[in-house]
Amino acid sequence: MPILDEPPDAILFDLDGTLADTAPDLGHVANLLRVEEGLEPMHLDKLRPHTSSGVRGLLHAAFGLSPHEPAYADLSERFLDHYEQHLCIDTYLFAGMDELLATLDARAIKWGIVTNKRSRYTNPLIDALGLTRRAACVISGDSTPRPKPAPDPLLHACVLVDVRPEQCIYVGDDLRDIQAGKAARMKTVAAAYGYLGIETPIEHWNADAIIHSPAELLAAVRLF
Repeated sequence: MPILDEPPDAILFDLDGTLADTAPDLGHVANLLRVEEGLEPMHLDKLRPHTSSGVRGLLHAAFGLSPHEPAYADLSERFLDHYEQHLCIDTYLFAGMDELLATLDARAIKWGIVTNKRSRYTNPLIDALGLTRRAACVISGDSTPRPKPAPDPLLHACVLVDVRPEQCIYVGDDLRDIQAGKAARMKTVAAAYGYLGIETPIEHWNADAIIHSPAELLAAVRLF
């Protein structure tokens, strides 16, 4: 059932696990570090659920480390250095996402990207995916003082694309995406095809809709 009475003015997407499958490249970097530390690589399936939590989540999965531990800072810096060289080798848009974006373009519905990934990595990745000129906005984790789950980056996106939050939809694959969207007074859609994390089940996120593929978003937002 559509979550708005009419098509939205804009749709905003999280990046990792929602717009694009970045887990193969991020998991590869985590395994590079494990090999450097004399450990066996882990299967991607073990790392994948932690991808939406970025470096913090992947270092916890790969090494059992938390940010307050002494070894974390060095591994985090090495992780990011490696990742900068592996941004878009095996990263792709999720199946059906390009068609979805083409539909939004054809309907003149603005769409943008709001991620907690730093702009140092976001911008070249979006460019490599061929989306820089198509997106109405690209908001990174360092674009506003507070990242998600604060509403700041989503509200900043609304200002840039000139839409009211109430007529905007945010799509994400992590609980904090839904929390940020609700705090910004947007309708929210949880992407069940994404990474989802390991804590709160998606059914308990209180999203306005849950989709299992990008194509399902069309029905959720009354686009056919």
